[in-house]
Amino acid sequence: MSIATIKPQAELPQVESRHADARRYPQGVAYMDGQYLPMSEAKISVLDWGFLHSDATYDTVHVWDGRFFRLDLHMDRFFKGMERLRMKLPYSRGEIEAVLSNCVALSGHKSAYVEMICTRGGSPTFSRDPRESQNRFIAFSVPFGSVANKEQLERGLHVAVSDSVRISPKSVDPTIKNYHWLDLVKGLFDAYDSGAETALILDTNGNVAEGPGFNVFTVKDGKLKTPGFGVLPGITRQSVFDLCGEVGLSAEAADLPREELGNADEVFITSTAGGIMPVTRVDGKPIADGKVGAITRQIKDLYWEKHSDPAWSTAVSYP
Repeated sequence: MSIATIKPQAELPQVESRHADARRYPQGVAYMDGQYLPMSEAKISVLDWGFLHSDATYDTVHVWDGRFFRLDLHMDRFFKGMERLRMKLPYSRGEIEAVLSNCVALSGHKSAYVEMICTRGGSPTFSRDPRESQNRFIAFSVPFGSVANKEQLERGLHVAVSDSVRISPKSVDPTIKNYHWLDLVKGLFDAYDSGAETALILDTNGNVAEGPGFNVFTVKDGKLKTPGFGVLPGITRQSVFDLCGEVGLSAEAADLPREELGNADEVFITSTAGGIMPVTRVDGKPIADGKVGAITRQIKDLYWEKHSDPAWSTAVSYP
């Protein structure tokens, strides 16, 4: 059965499972193997290379007030990632977009975190030759989540810079969204140990790179800068560049030495999971006066205004 023939239903069947407690999973809907399932029923084989070797790519788009935000850019990156990893799916772009929309519609969420995944899959003979693997597509929709909670969004995040070094772009292409997070997780534990709330880690040249699922910007003398080497070019990061172009602000991607972070007038991070999020303390010290800056607020407000703009968003068709 092809994706195109699968129609959303008003309600998901109530499926009892001996292997999962649905109460331990977020309320949402997944698509796997040609069917829509409660999140608690979505399972992957332990022999899938996505699990065994982190051999997968994915992308995450959010829905806000019933509209996908910048879905076209997320789809572009997902398909480019699959191409560069030599993965192929038997589904068109339009069919995948339909599955994502169906997952949201079936879940009923008006604000959601929606993920599409392609894993290397596995070989029926457990071959070590990746060319013999059958690539696998998975999608799901769960309630919207943010890197920063409400309190942190209002007063700004407290971030620590870890000495953990991001995987070299010569080893793993950072422009392909992937699950190689051990360096980022180490950074998180370093941050927690120092009393911070999240982390930034360094690139292989010793400059600031990125954090667990987010990019970082500084503002100095009215000019914005974000790391340009060894990082994932986030869609929210791109949105900041686009918004700066609209309002006449200067923004560049370039090396960001660690000391520039602490000497900035403002700092903020960007992610699909939360949007534009202010940072007011780095390594235990306040950024400027320790308050959320005016340019951060301006970009944040413009960003959320764009969520109702048809040029930036796409409506979900709910049953």
